[in-house]
Amino acid sequence: MSLISVDRAGDVATLTLTTPTMPPAFFAECHRRFAELAADDTLRAVIVRSSAKGFSFGLDLAAAFADWGPKLTGGGLARARAELRAMIVELQASFTAVARCPVPVIAAIHGRCIGGGVDLISACDLRVATADAVFSVRETKVAMVADLGSLQRLPAIIGPAHTRELAYTGKDIDAARAQAIGLVNQVVADRDAVWAAAAALADEIAANPPLVVRGVKHVLEHDAGSGVADGLDYVATYNAAFLPSEDLGEALAAFAQKRPPRFNGR
Repeated sequence: MSLISVDRAGDVATLTLTTPTMPPAFFAECHRRFAELAADDTLRAVIVRSSAKGFSFGLDLAAAFADWGPKLTGGGLARARAELRAMIVELQASFTAVARCPVPVIAAIHGRCIGGGVDLISACDLRVATADAVFSVRETKVAMVADLGSLQRLPAIIGPAHTRELAYTGKDIDAARAQAIGLVNQVVADRDAVWAAAAALADEIAANPPLVVRGVKHVLEHDAGSGVADGLDYVATYNAAFLPSEDLGEALAAFAQKRPPRFNGR
């Protein structure tokens, strides 16, 4: 079953996430879908939304550890660490494809946007949200350093201090706080309203000269791109070395048993 559906209305494409979480197959499909869009020179804007109860709860932990468990919890020999690093780089490419889409990408967010959901929306150009939206850079709470783009892209969106607060604590913030710090551009009532607001914004963008809009995005991304790329490369290497830990196993056990984790720093 497709994890992302794509619809086209005139010059605007709408990508709809069809599941509440991101299983391993999601990342390859996201990369493929955005590669196809990037090759379409008639496209003028893209909307990313979700048909699930919330925008995204992020990585499907159970599915991820079923598929990637040996890499995430493996030993310290060079081959295992090199394979883990290569996997992280491959996953990063999925959201880098969103950021590098040559036309503006608008995220329409409702409900919870957690972990990988924040990685995804931080790769978008603009974000609109419902009043009940909740955001969290949650990786810290499951013994991970976020490595798919949040730590690299959020400072340019919300500033370094807000990024550090969200990443150090893993706390939830509501839509009002998200708008106040610049994470979202607009807050509306409900899912229907956020989809309509994203469509209206996309149509407004699409009405402008298409080559100029693409040029504006290219220029805006020029300086930011090298810093993000360096940061993604660094965090991939960091996590290849330090992601496997007793705390990671404890986080997974606590998640499965629906109890608070007890981290020991090992």
